[in-house]
Amino acid sequence: MRDYDEDDVRVRPSRRTRPRTKQRPRHAHAVTAIVTAVDRGRFRCELEGDLTVVTAMKARALGHLRAVVGDRVRLTGDTSGAPGSLARIVEVLPRSTLLMRTADDVTSVERPLVANADQLGIVVAAADPEPRQGFVDRCLVAAYDAGIRPLVIVTKTDLADPSAFLTAYADLDVPWCAVRPGGAEAVLADRLAGLVTVLVGHSGVGKSTLVNALVPAADRATGGVNDVTGRGRHTSTSAVLLDLPGGGSIIDTPGVRSFGLNHVDPDTVVNAFADLAGGLENCPRGCTHDEPDCALDDWVADGHAPPQRLASLRRILRTLADAPEHWES
Repeated sequence: MRDYDEDDVRVRPSRRTRPRTKQRPRHAHAVTAIVTAVDRGRFRCELEGDLTVVTAMKARALGHLRAVVGDRVRLTGDTSGAPGSLARIVEVLPRSTLLMRTADDVTSVERPLVANADQLGIVVAAADPEPRQGFVDRCLVAAYDAGIRPLVIVTKTDLADPSAFLTAYADLDVPWCAVRPGGAEAVLADRLAGLVTVLVGHSGVGKSTLVNALVPAADRATGGVNDVTGRGRHTSTSAVLLDLPGGGSIIDTPGVRSFGLNHVDPDTVVNAFADLAGGLENCPRGCTHDEPDCALDDWVADGHAPPQRLASLRRILRTLADAPEHWES
């Protein structure tokens, strides 16, 4: 018998983490498509030009980069759209906008929701369920942060007059429209034409009914309001992009348990207000723009903007510090 030493032990080499070559595939024959739906790791894509619907998966080379509804992507593999075929997403093209949320107001983990949207349609009901100002304020913050124009859409106006609720947004210059049953297309046609509009709203506000009125072939499931809780029932389970007959498209979104805003910088929100953004230069570092030393007070006192605008902006900014508001669509 002899003593063992290190030469008797076979050391297995560690797994390689670097690519074997710096020459990455160019995918010269990849085709461009838009993601219209995502379901459990499978992406439904519509080819640009011929509108062929293709099912795809994400290529491993993309790593943690997520593709979301509205993304323009490049596909390789079987792009015929035949039953059982599967393509690969090899590239997510640059985005013009990205609507984000965090899981809640404590964590900073960001979750992309929709890409390349031009407009955020905030759907509320005039009654049944009652409209919630906190929900609308949160959506406005998310829209300003993403650089997406907001549009408040009030449904069920046959049940109640929404004028009192909309008064809170008069000084914010937020566009709005009121929709009665059977009149969605006439009211919204001009507002949505040529734009990509993402719709968000609580369950029971009539969002799926609105989608079916605008896109009759959509056949989105609809539901009512629970008589006990006063909240709507879940109907949509995944986001889907639908083309409008008159041009443009809408994205119907599923419910999320909370719409966290921890990723939003208050300066980004203020910059969306052109008449107030000029006062940021003299704000102290880390200013929340809702404190005694905020320079926006002097900016308003000098006549650069009306005080009502600053008061409305600060109400919006306070939503960044509030507890997360739960909403479902």
